Amino acid sequence: MRLPGRVSAAIEILTEIQDRHRPASEALKDWGKAHRFAGGGDRHAIGTLVYDTLRKRASAAFRMKSEGARPLVLATLHSQWQLSADQISALAEEQHGPSKLTEAERKLLSSDGDDAPAWAAADIPEWLEPSFRQVFGEGLVPEGAALSSRAPIDLRVNTLKANRQQVQEALQRFGATAGPLSPLSVRIGAPGPEQRNINVEAEPAHGLGWFEVQDSASQVAALMSGVRTGETVADICAGAGGKTLALAAMMENGGRIFAHDRDRHRLRPIFERIGRSGATNIEVLAAEQSEKLADQGGFDCVVIDAPCSGSGAWRRKPDAKWRFTDKQLTQRIGEQREVLSRGAALVKPGGRLVYITCSVLPQENTEQVTWFLQQGGGFSVVPYATQWKNSIGSEPPVSADGRDDGLLLSPRCHGTDGFFMTVLRKA
Repeated sequence: MRLPGRVSAAIEILTEIQDRHRPASEALKDWGKAHRFAGGGDRHAIGTLVYDTLRKRASAAFRMKSEGARPLVLATLHSQWQLSADQISALAEEQHGPSKLTEAERKLLSSDGDDAPAWAAADIPEWLEPSFRQVFGEGLVPEGAALSSRAPIDLRVNTLKANRQQVQEALQRFGATAGPLSPLSVRIGAPGPEQRNINVEAEPAHGLGWFEVQDSASQVAALMSGVRTGETVADICAGAGGKTLALAAMMENGGRIFAHDRDRHRLRPIFERIGRSGATNIEVLAAEQSEKLADQGGFDCVVIDAPCSGSGAWRRKPDAKWRFTDKQLTQRIGEQREVLSRGAALVKPGGRLVYITCSVLPQENTEQVTWFLQQGGGFSVVPYATQWKNSIGSEPPVSADGRDDGLLLSPRCHGTDGFFMTVLRKA
């Protein structure tokens, strides 16, 4: 397929997403099944155009005075893919193109959009502008713009089997470099529209257990736990086990880790990952085995990677930000409070509770910590700079929200996904 046909396909897919409120990944998958003639390069380019459009949907809609799929794609071609109005018009008129530009569309494409409201310029849902302003102040527009960019691929080196240099050399042809903040991070840049997606999990080094796909911010969250050989640790929202494996490597297979999640489907992939990693100190507790956590007599460290909005990962799932609602936020807040209370009961005196979200929203982060401390229980916040120096050893970064209790990482400030983490110690 040539670009005109790819543009028409992107418009068709975005119309399906809008009209039927479908996740972008599902709509793209179904389009590919129905159009078998489209090769891998075509599907990648179409998917990139769809996701680029969703990333900056609000600013594109403001510029084009419409939320229709066609004007949004035209705006993306102009502002992100750097095509002039003449170039867009020419491809639109080609065979399989989306039809020629109207004079009104030409005029709107040439507008600068400088008068856009902050939420549109930041490409965030309008109802979340107060939350972003509370965290980032006048920096909310550039922070939102960074959350609307393409994301790189980050890998965590599994120190049970390899080191960073070995992983970089194994992935040298992909341009692998050292990633930010985490001493275990290896980064591969985001592919462009004409580049095929890199399937790093098909590489021999992955099969050998040398690395796992994990954003640098998530790696930092695991490192900030400060777990050590010989400790007893609980990861009670373990999901697919990314942080569990990171903790096992930090502990050098000494001590015990209990990995648990109430969602059996999220937990299922952990078994293959453990086998590949070489970790031998992990015990997986099934969804219905939560009572076994209380039987252990108290943990040195309890890690809570809490269910959240996922707003910190909007670079990777841009359609999710437009589907997220205030009702869902309220639900997540309730879930976070429940798991915080549950996790606190498992920490032994002098132990640590590590609260983590992949979110930049204050309702899920600092406000939850404030709520938790007000419940009593003898916990106090360990300043993140102190915990960083004790756990990671390097100079700590400045938190994206300017605070000194919990650490907020963001794409704009740190080049990572948006992640919040705080460590609480029990008296």
